[in-house]
Amino acid sequence: MTEWYPKKCIGNLVDDLARQMGGKTGLTFNGRKYTFAEMADHVDSAARALMSLGIQQGDHVAVWLNNSPDWLFLQYAISKIGAIIVPLNTRFRSHDIDYVLRQSDSKLLITHDVSGPIDYLALLNEAVKIPDNGTDITDPDFPSLKKIVILSDTKHPGTILWCDAKEAGKSINEIELKERSEHVDPDDVTIILYTSGSTGFPKGVMHSHNIIRAMEERAYRLNITSKDVIINYMPLFHAFGLSEGSLMSMLTGSMQVLTENFIPDEALDLIEREKVTIMHGFDIQIKMLIDAQQKKPRRTDSLRFGWLPAGPSNVTPVARKAKDVFPTWKSLTGFGMTEIWTGACISALDDTEEQRFEASATPAMTSEVRVADPQTNEPLPAGVEGEIQIRGLTVTRGYYNKPKETKETFTEDGWLKSGDLGYFREDGHLRFVGRLKDMLKVGGENVDPMEVEGYILGLDGVQQISVVGVYDPRLGEVPIAYIQKKDNSSITKENIIEFCRNKLASYKIPKHIVFVDEYPMTASGKIRKVDLRQDAATRLSSDVQA
Repeated sequence: MTEWYPKKCIGNLVDDLARQMGGKTGLTFNGRKYTFAEMADHVDSAARALMSLGIQQGDHVAVWLNNSPDWLFLQYAISKIGAIIVPLNTRFRSHDIDYVLRQSDSKLLITHDVSGPIDYLALLNEAVKIPDNGTDITDPDFPSLKKIVILSDTKHPGTILWCDAKEAGKSINEIELKERSEHVDPDDVTIILYTSGSTGFPKGVMHSHNIIRAMEERAYRLNITSKDVIINYMPLFHAFGLSEGSLMSMLTGSMQVLTENFIPDEALDLIEREKVTIMHGFDIQIKMLIDAQQKKPRRTDSLRFGWLPAGPSNVTPVARKAKDVFPTWKSLTGFGMTEIWTGACISALDDTEEQRFEASATPAMTSEVRVADPQTNEPLPAGVEGEIQIRGLTVTRGYYNKPKETKETFTEDGWLKSGDLGYFREDGHLRFVGRLKDMLKVGGENVDPMEVEGYILGLDGVQQISVVGVYDPRLGEVPIAYIQKKDNSSITKENIIEFCRNKLASYKIPKHIVFVDEYPMTASGKIRKVDLRQDAATRLSSDVQA
């Protein structure tokens, strides 16, 4: 008797598509197109190369690369042979790499020598002792790390060229590869994703192949098919890009238009040229696309929909503006995080505009979601704010080698504590309000920084804003606003205070304002508020001393 839902392995998805629609284009990158059959061949070549390098089932393979076809081929190859991929943030530097390579117990690292302005090999040399002779890594500080592979045409001491590894992989025959693939258990961990770090240093979040089940349900619900074209400018080392670009393409047969980085004008040109139907982004990316489209309009009427996680007050005006600038594009909202994968809550295509712009959707079929008292973990009724907690198929197995942090993240009855604040509306839609730690306590009053951000964004001349708390000897904590002006804007701190006066409660009005040209960002395009808090503390401490 056939199982009602046969479990699948991520590494076999490309083979399935190669059999079903091998001649169809599955990937476009920098003008080069790959059919699903060609992608399957590249994946097998990468899998053989990894086997020739000694990678066994359960080994950890760190991938420190920019978006590229090779990144995708490695993703499926690593999974196909039962190893575990450890995607590394390309914004990591030597200190970060030192920590993550140790903490993840990676056996193999695959990276660039140089890419753009970044000398990856130089950064790596600051952390790891790379031998002058041979290619065996014997650094006692990295006992698990055995080899370093470089994607380059130039040979470097102590490393292996990827092209040489693929040549060596030709000695692995089809039967050996098939046997390895057949022994992969869909319930095993297949990926360790390090959190973006918007709240501190990253932790390794473990997921198994079962994330496929939730994504298939979502694809069916949203009618994503092989006729769709997905643009993917989100980094592949982040769950958003990995899930909604790479995996969704492989699950549906849709074509993925991959870019190395997010450049709004490039993205819009590709949307017009490739007739893209699905476009995702956080509010900061969508806002940049809106600005670029208004400066130089392109034809975007091929667009159908895309994810724009809403709920917070500062996202709603972006969603409304996007409707005007991209009239055929329906922004869908949702709720997800690295620990629960993408889409614990997801929109339906027939949700109202208000629900899609001002809420965070309803729980997906594969997830249970509740709002609970953060102190007692007791469920709260609709309309009452508390911590969003999740239980379900795609919840993480835990943080790699961090049992204490894992235990602290779950309630005794198995609910994951998200650390996010929200509430259920009467219509059953969740509304994400913000991080519990982001809430400010000003003289005993709770202040939601996203409410303040959403209001000040309405002032002409404000491009972007982020509000955090900073210590105040009288009130305990006060808001400080980091504001990026629009081009040629002459707004002043006084203009902003006056705009808020008599409109916001006095304790919500930023006591300090800092104009910035850019923000510290996570890889997923979120502002690193932890860095802004540190800057605020240092800045105001210096002011006091001066």
